[in-house]
Formats: sequence, C-alpha cells, structure tokens
Amino acid sequence: MARPRDTVEQFGELLSFSGGVVGRVLSGRVLRFSGEAVRQAGILISGSVAVVLLLVFALGLQCGIQGAYGTQAIGAPSIAGAFTAVCNLREVTPYAFGYMMAAKVGTGIVAELGAMRISDEIDALEVMGFDAVNYLAATRLLGFMVVLPFVFLVALGIGFAGSFIAVVLQLGRVSAAAYLEIFWVFQAPLDLLFSLVKAMLMSVFVILVGCYFGYNAGGGPVGVGAATARSMAVNIVGIHAIGLLTTQLFWGGDPRSPVGG
Repeated sequence: MARPRDTVEQFGELLSFSGGVVGRVLSGRVLRFSGEAVRQAGILISGSVAVVLLLVFALGLQCGIQGAYGTQAIGAPSIAGAFTAVCNLREVTPYAFGYMMAAKVGTGIVAELGAMRISDEIDALEVMGFDAVNYLAATRLLGFMVVLPFVFLVALGIGFAGSFIAVVLQLGRVSAAAYLEIFWVFQAPLDLLFSLVKAMLMSVFVILVGCYFGYNAGGGPVGVGAATARSMAVNIVGIHAIGLLTTQLFWGGDPRSPVGG
C-alpha cells in the first residue's frame, strides 16, 4: 500500500505546485521577472521550434499518404482531403506538439532545474529572498505560453503542406483544386480554436510537470536522471488523457463532418 499512497501524495503535491505556478502567472506576480520570461521564450524558439516543425511536417506527409491510399481502397480517392483535414487538425498535430514538448522541452526543464537544486542554487535564491517558484517556474510558463500558440499555428500550416505534397504532388491521387475544396469543407474556424486549446493544454501540463520534478529533484545526478524519467512517464500519460478528454468534449457530440444528408 505504500506505493499507491506515495503516488497519491505526489499527485497532490503536483497539483498544489501547479496551482501556485498558475496563480503567480494569472495574478501578474510573475511580471516582476518579465525579462527572465522573455529569455525563456527565446530559448524555446532557438532550441526547439525547428525540431517541432520537422516532426509535424513528417507526420503531415504520413497523414497524406494514409489518406490517399485509404480513400483509394474504398474507391473514393477524391476525398483524401477530408482525411488529412481531420487527421492533421484534430489529432496528429496536437499530439505531435505534446510529444515534442515532453521529449524536448519538459525533460530539459527537469534537467536544468534539477541541476540547480542539487547544486544548491535554488536554496541560494530562497536565502536571498527570491520567490524561487516564481522566478524559475512561473517565468517559464509565461514565456512559453506567449510563444507556443504562434508556434502551433505555424506547425499546423507545415503539417497541412506536408499532406498536400503527399497527396497531390507525390502520389497525384487528386488535383490541387479538388483536394483543397474537400480539405476546407471538413474544417471550420471553431475546429482550429479547439485544436489550439487542445495543444495548449498539453503544453501547459508538460511545462508544469517538468517544473515540478525539476524543482523537487534530489539525490545527486542519479536523482535528476530518475526525475527526468518520471516526468516523461507522467507526461505521456497526461498527454493522452488530455487528448482523450478534449476530443470527446470538442468533437464527441458534434463531429461537424459534412457526411451524408
């Protein structure tokens, strides 16, 4: 019973820590360290955006290939755009965004903050009277959330381009005009908003988990490595849980797909 109890306690600590970080951002207390938030945003742009875009482009190609062959198998290759619209906008791009945030950004946060913890840098900040959670965690959340919506929209466009290249230019299953006509019919501005919210929820979760495990790391370099591994496991479970709930909430009752009469 010790392990389940420890898991529940740690989950409660994660919620408490996350609530404190979000509260500092929403209350504006984090703005006293706005320079650090801008620096963290710059680190994200320079270090992670290219990797995210490359992954999304590859997955866009995959959506296009699957859509082209899948619709051909049922004798309707002209509706490949319907598959790629739903595939990219509602599922693949948000999940790819969450995965890359977990693998690249989340683990980096744990490693950086964990190294600061075991080298007593966080303790030094607290001794000097700094709100260490505000300076180290809330600034990262604010900086990333200022940048990530724009990164997601660019990534979505890259994924769309990958699917178009695969279906129209590489496989030639349908003309560009026919592809785009079906492609735009199967999505609406509200779907774009829902997809953005879905990706941002995943991103916020990854950032908060990374900050929590890094801030509370201990046990030397081995402990930091263990904290990084645990954060990745929690992130993968959390990303899929968020994806399941948001898909059901946003499209479960009304898929908004113009099929049939």
